Amino acid sequence: MRVRVRTWQSAYAHIFPAEQLESLPEDAGLDGWRRVITEPYPRMHTLVAEVDGAVAGFAHLGKARDEAGETGELFAIYVLPEASGAGVGRALMAETLARLRAEGFAEAILWVLEDNPRTHRFYELAGWRLDGGVKGEELLGTTVRELRYRIRLDRTA
Repeated sequence: MRVRVRTWQSAYAHIFPAEQLESLPEDAGLDGWRRVITEPYPRMHTLVAEVDGAVAGFAHLGKARDEAGETGELFAIYVLPEASGAGVGRALMAETLARLRAEGFAEAILWVLEDNPRTHRFYELAGWRLDGGVKGEELLGTTVRELRYRIRLDRTA
């Protein structure tokens, strides 16, 4: 979970209080992640990217939680700040889209914090488009807005 925590501390320093980010435990949710990786739900995948033998990023995807039909979801994609710009995120995204297609999903969604322009650009360069979905969420004692992106996964898109 070091990747997630370090990424949050870097990417969200302008959104969340510093003391909240600094106090994030690297082992939070570790048991849950172990179960997700060792006993995944059908059509769910956790991808790991390594650089020089060390974990540099990961992506987690599967059937969309709140969508009907054959919609997949990118639940998480994180890359260590020091690996940013080295192609790790692009490689994870390419494999994410390939896995979603292989699972037969016609489209996929993801949610991203509204105040996260760098990540918005990353998703848009990969072909994702805002679809108008918005939700509020309480994270680290701060209310944030999340925006939904969507992508068609058929091979002709």
